[in-house]
Amino acid sequence: MPTPSKGPRLGGSPAHERLMLANLATALFEHEEIRTTEKRAKRLRPVAEKLITQAKRGDLNSRRKAMETIRRKDIIAKLFEELAPKFAERSGGYTRIVKLPNRKGDNAPMALISLVLEPVSPKQAVVKEAEKATAKAAPKDEKADEPTETDETEATQDDASDADEAATDEAPEAEAPEADAEEASEADADEASDKDA
Repeated sequence: MPTPSKGPRLGGSPAHERLMLANLATALFEHEEIRTTEKRAKRLRPVAEKLITQAKRGDLNSRRKAMETIRRKDIIAKLFEELAPKFAERSGGYTRIVKLPNRKGDNAPMALISLVLEPVSPKQAVVKEAEKATAKAAPKDEKADEPTETDETEATQDDASDADEAATDEAPEAEAPEADAEEASEADADEASDKDA
């Protein structure tokens, strides 16, 4: 269970806060962006992203779970049928929060929370994966350049095993004529037994 946030709730009670977040999520999916206070936007983000994840699943159970938060059927239909396909390629980060100037009346910090509807280009994903791979490979290369105690012991073991392999390579060559003679004598014995039978 997640740790509850510190400080006062958005509303007076847990139920009021839950309903306020549900109304904010409804407005966000209806207008695709809303202007609200910074704290409300930050509290709305995980609620909205969970609803979008359910919409991406698209099954009946997900639709019913989303209906527990968003009561308007037209907004649920828009979320599941119009918005979810736009997020199909995106694996998270469905919302964006942009800070705005403070509100005039009470100087409250304001923010614009909007849905990120731009398509994810596969080229950007490949570039990010390549950068991650090079970042992971760079520390390994640095470690490979520095010989450690285990590398030195492995090197001495490799030299010893190379010498053993060289000795075994020479030994079969010496044994090869004897093996050929034995195979030839066995073949002669088999032919002789076939003639007798």
